[in-house]
Amino acid sequence: MKNIHFKDFFWNSDLTSTGGYEAIIQYLNDGKRTCKEVEDFMKARAAVEEKYAKDLLGLSKKVCGHNEMNTLKRSLDMFKLQTEHVSLSHLQLAQSMREEAKKLEEFRERQKEARKKMEQQMDALHKQKSSHFKKTMDSKKTYEQKCRDKEEADQNVNRNTNTNNTKHMEKLSTKAQNAKQTAEEADRLYHQNVTIVGRIRDEWQKEHVKACEMFEKQSVERINFLRNTVWTHLNQLSQQCVTSDELYEDVRKSLEQCNVQEDIEHFVNLRQTGDKPPAPVMYDNFYSGQRPPAVAPPTRLPPPIIRRGPLPDPTNNSKQSTQRCRTRGTALSNTSMQICWRSYWTSRAALQLRRYRSLISSSFYNQVAPDGNECHYICVHTYF
Repeated sequence: MKNIHFKDFFWNSDLTSTGGYEAIIQYLNDGKRTCKEVEDFMKARAAVEEKYAKDLLGLSKKVCGHNEMNTLKRSLDMFKLQTEHVSLSHLQLAQSMREEAKKLEEFRERQKEARKKMEQQMDALHKQKSSHFKKTMDSKKTYEQKCRDKEEADQNVNRNTNTNNTKHMEKLSTKAQNAKQTAEEADRLYHQNVTIVGRIRDEWQKEHVKACEMFEKQSVERINFLRNTVWTHLNQLSQQCVTSDELYEDVRKSLEQCNVQEDIEHFVNLRQTGDKPPAPVMYDNFYSGQRPPAVAPPTRLPPPIIRRGPLPDPTNNSKQSTQRCRTRGTALSNTSMQICWRSYWTSRAALQLRRYRSLISSSFYNQVAPDGNECHYICVHTYF
């Protein structure tokens, strides 16, 4: 396939037209704008990476698993450490992006300076070409007018050839002669201007070809440079992904070494408080002071009735009959003791018989009070 070049496709049929040249200049300006946009994009991306790196670095300094222990603690410490390394790699990536953006800026400025010289030269040629072309067209009009004047003067001489007025004929001949000279001068000037315009045209044409070749070269360089810049940018991003994955792989390896059972055993060995649970809370009977066994007791039989000696005669001693006896802190006479016994049987024992079908047995025994008098006590046994 034949290569296409600027110099073959940006001409105009009008000598004074600059349409082809202006189309190329517009294309170059658009390319320069594209370079600026890519440059700004990379600077903005570098700013994003830098902010992300700083935020990630701050995050890696936060407390994470401070109270954890053993293998999981080591994994979490590795996780924080590698997060910090990832943040530093992103910071390095931001710096690399700024360097690439700086290179693109320098490339754009170099092309701008090179174009500036060529554009100034071409603008001068365009002005010169346009000015001389206008001058040539004006001389052409003058030349054509002088030629028409000469022809008219010659026709007047020819029409008056047979006249007898010699003076009038001389005047016509002189006028025709002047018109001829003026026409010849206009022709010479017109021819001279055409020659100059031709020379300017040739010079402009050569410079136009050079400008097209230079602008095409710049366009090729710009496209290649932009393509390579974006390619490098993407390579940097890919390398960042690889670097991050390598750092994260270290964390994964550390997590593989995390042993759940080992961590549980470590905690137990470090913080254990005892291997026996507390004893069960036993029932403490208020009256008997006995504690029922923890397990279900076997079937209970009625306790044997222990016979004591006969009750003392209440008439034996009136003072002794009124002597206060103590039953769980309460002193009673024989008569009062019997009343107390009936009342207790009626209220307490009846209630327990109704609920638990309990058996109650009582025994009397003699006891000497601190004052020397004999007291009679009631011992009540309740079975549940």
